[in-house]
Amino acid sequence: MKEALLYSIRERFWTLAQGRAKIYMGNILIKSNGNTIEVHEGISAKEVLLRAGCDPKDLVAAKVRFRGEEGTWVLKDLDFRITDEAEVEPIYVHTKEGLEILRHSTAHVMAMAVKELFPSAKVAIGPAIEDGFYYDFDYERSFRDEDLPRIEAKMAELVKRDIPFRREELEIKEAIRFFEEQGEPYKVEILKEIEDSRVSIYRHDNFVDLCRGPHVPSTSYLRAFKLHKVAGAYWRGDERRQMLSRIYGMAFATEEDLKEHLQRLTEAQRRNHIRLGQELELFSIHEEVGPGLVIWHPKGMMLRYLLEQFEIGEHLKRGYEMVRGPEILKTELWMKSGHFDNYRENMYFTNVDNQSYGLKPMNCLSHMLIYKSKIRSYRDLPKRYFELGVVHRHERSGVLSGLLRVREFTQDDAHILCTPEQLDGEIKGVLSFVDDVMKIFGFSYELEISTRPEKSIGTDEEWELATNALKKAVEDLKFSYEINEGEGAFYGPKIDVKLRDALNRKWQCATVQCDFTLPERFDLVYIDQYGQRKRPVMIHRVILGAIERFVAILIEHYGGAFPLWLAPVQVAVLTVADRHIPYAEEVVRLLSEKGFRVQPDFRNEKLGAKIREGEIQKIPYLLVIGDKEVEGRSVTLRQKGKATLATIKLEEFVINIEKESQQKGVGYR
Repeated sequence: MKEALLYSIRERFWTLAQGRAKIYMGNILIKSNGNTIEVHEGISAKEVLLRAGCDPKDLVAAKVRFRGEEGTWVLKDLDFRITDEAEVEPIYVHTKEGLEILRHSTAHVMAMAVKELFPSAKVAIGPAIEDGFYYDFDYERSFRDEDLPRIEAKMAELVKRDIPFRREELEIKEAIRFFEEQGEPYKVEILKEIEDSRVSIYRHDNFVDLCRGPHVPSTSYLRAFKLHKVAGAYWRGDERRQMLSRIYGMAFATEEDLKEHLQRLTEAQRRNHIRLGQELELFSIHEEVGPGLVIWHPKGMMLRYLLEQFEIGEHLKRGYEMVRGPEILKTELWMKSGHFDNYRENMYFTNVDNQSYGLKPMNCLSHMLIYKSKIRSYRDLPKRYFELGVVHRHERSGVLSGLLRVREFTQDDAHILCTPEQLDGEIKGVLSFVDDVMKIFGFSYELEISTRPEKSIGTDEEWELATNALKKAVEDLKFSYEINEGEGAFYGPKIDVKLRDALNRKWQCATVQCDFTLPERFDLVYIDQYGQRKRPVMIHRVILGAIERFVAILIEHYGGAFPLWLAPVQVAVLTVADRHIPYAEEVVRLLSEKGFRVQPDFRNEKLGAKIREGEIQKIPYLLVIGDKEVEGRSVTLRQKGKATLATIKLEEFVINIEKESQQKGVGYR
């Protein structure tokens, strides 16, 4: 009887493989390598994992899921005590969760170092971010780059001391009193907004910080970090609040990982789109024009044109119709849509003839009015309206950055109006479109589904329907995804596509948004097969996103060396002497008639200087014309990325370049 009871307990309360434990309290049972071990109540998460066969090397924290809360994993420190039925899994430092914990712990150690070196500094917040961390400080002067080596040296000293991180819980009033006594007003402000009755703090030696945790067991786990930048940051991002000093750092599991990251940063600087944009004569931004406003130079405008023509062709192939709306619309329309209440801080407004207008930050209103211009049948749907629409958004000056963040930009915006039954297929169609385009440019990508934000419109039922529609489409297509809580658009949830470039950096570009709300507000209808008025669903979507931003990403992805089909100048024709100009002009004319983008360079300069300039401009082909080329009706070519010169017949070169242009970018050149 006793053996039978034990068996039933095991069957019900543990599913134990090596490295994972499911625990029945009273008699805690851990199965590892076929053996069942009984342990005491109150055992630490670390001991549970070690007894379950986990490798202690690089173990930094644990995931715990309590009975009755299936599906909810909670991250805990390794010294967390198990006092209830639960499952426990390890978190290793090389995992996404492990690196985030490592980086947040490093931020705490940096704050401790700053407080030891600059005792009057007040601490604000210090989260982990991708590849590292930052911490904001209020000090009598702004921190400078020359302060970083000193702070970093102090951090190394604290790491060597192997100081343990200790978690404590305090009543909220006690915590407020403690940080008031410590002279930390930013922590007090945060605490006064917390609704919980108790909060956690972490101590390492004499430094105490307000934090949910978890953290690595001790400072010795922080093996590879570097401080690299100081910037200003308003408290809570509010320009009306105190300007703080933000210190950025990097942290990795190993020195090798940090070294690789520093090498990527060096390469990223070499590929920086602002620097390359000037060198390649693509665009400029002038203070006298205004921040965040781009002037496109001839080569940059050609690059834009090529992208836009490519996009138009791809949309027409997929059944989209091209449309265009005005750049300003009456403010009453923005009120009706909900933009005025939920988005106006990002908009510009003006008055004309005593009438208020808003510059459009999005293109959806005009597209809905096009749909509403006539009665629509279910047989007309789906309607796919596409616009390369110029929009304006009021971005804060502190976040403007080259082409990546601007105030005027062009979106490859489309709105699909369809029946609820068509919704699944249309979402999948957009995702397939995204996949096709990302492959053309050589991007891998990840998906996030962003859910309802606090500031939003529509009913809970509409949001649930929209969110489930996005999830189903993604899951049916076998894409993995993450949930980004509370980051949806104010009118609906969305799929965000995060592409990865040649340096493995993530960029937000394409998005698919599912909207049941705006069709209701604008009374959009169609007549179904039974003659009944029904409400369509609207999908908001972009493929590249903002053209300006995508150009910036392409510049850095390719390092300015665009593939042949996308290069603003595909061929440069260089003469050795003036007597070679007539034949060179013939070469330019022939290539231009074939549709290639050709740049003549007939200057009275040394050939070596012309070649160097062509290489700096990253032109795919440089054609040298001298005596032997004139005599043999040939060209000597230097191909981008190759040091050797080859002399071939002009006709052969034309055949080769036509073939290459068709192979790059699915036939576009």
